[in-house]
Amino acid sequence: LKGRWDRWHTCSLCEQDYHGVVFCALSWACWKTYLGRPETDWPRGAAMMLLGIGLGDAGRFEEALSVQEAELSLLRRLGAPADVILLVQSNLAITYTVLGQQAEALRIERDVYSGTIKLNGENHHDTLQTANNYASSLMNLKRFEEARSLLREKVPVARRVLGESHELTLKMRSVYACTLYKDNGATLDDIHEAVTTLEETARTAQRVLGGAHPTAAGIEKALRNARDVLRAQEILQPRTFSRG
Repeated sequence: LKGRWDRWHTCSLCEQDYHGVVFCALSWACWKTYLGRPETDWPRGAAMMLLGIGLGDAGRFEEALSVQEAELSLLRRLGAPADVILLVQSNLAITYTVLGQQAEALRIERDVYSGTIKLNGENHHDTLQTANNYASSLMNLKRFEEARSLLREKVPVARRVLGESHELTLKMRSVYACTLYKDNGATLDDIHEAVTTLEETARTAQRVLGGAHPTAAGIEKALRNARDVLRAQEILQPRTFSRG
């Protein structure tokens, strides 16, 4: 069953996950395949979850939100296990974030992070993923220090447990760097640290994931933005000193 299911989201040749419109098309095909199953069947529920993620991956966020809200309601009605509920809530929070509903996303991410720690412990992959999502929501609301504090604790765990080149480790380091250079109170040293971190993660992402991968592309974009901020600060810095 696992081999048959993996074909909906992972390429059998390169072993990387599908993304974008290809993933969206496959998620629709998956949903149509299992739609006729009873609501309590695992493949039907998994196909519904995949459809919500696939729609979001293709930028169809309003549709993704409708699917995910319906999915969460169904799972609660069926008394689904806690880990399944948490996963769906996490996906829902990501969609809220993209749609600009940051406060609602943060509320869900905080609950999901707390619930995942209770369920899996501090060092589990899912806990690290929800920590990164929670930190991203904090950053989106400009609560930079809270986001940095969380990531200072969790990034070393990800590097130790998952490895330096794991996609989630790269994402977490990228988010941490963004909390540095996006903060209006950042020092020049903070921005230098952000650029250095993003340069390292960008090189690794290019090597491991390839330049066309969304995570690698996102890190490259963050690096360009951080370098722009650094150049601007380096131009302003001498003027600040000269006034003294």
